[in-house]
Amino acid sequence: MQLQESGEMYLETIYILSKKSKCVRSIDVVEYMGYSKPSVSRAVSILRENGYIDVGGDGGLCLTQKGYDVAVKMYERHTFLADFLIRLGVSEETATADACKMEHYISEETFEAIKKLAQKNL
Repeated sequence: MQLQESGEMYLETIYILSKKSKCVRSIDVVEYMGYSKPSVSRAVSILRENGYIDVGGDGGLCLTQKGYDVAVKMYERHTFLADFLIRLGVSEETATADACKMEHYISEETFEAIKKLAQKNL
């Protein structure tokens, strides 16, 4: 199954929240993303069914290795692209919003080329 942009965003959110707190709950995802409880519940169910997360007996959300790999990739892309755009002179707000869109669609080849260019020139 090919993970959709929304699934990648949920995984990235769980990753970010897990860096701040050992236990990530669905309500934490609701609050962080600003989505409804039913939307998050549906997404959690799909991510669990497809092996991206585990849900503990206490309701805590844990990334599986498969989910962790996707989450880290999205987080790296997001943080790098936002920083890159800011260094180009884009406002932080716009850079963050654009990076959030770009991280899901840019190819690995293009992302690596941008990283290489940034390391040389910026």
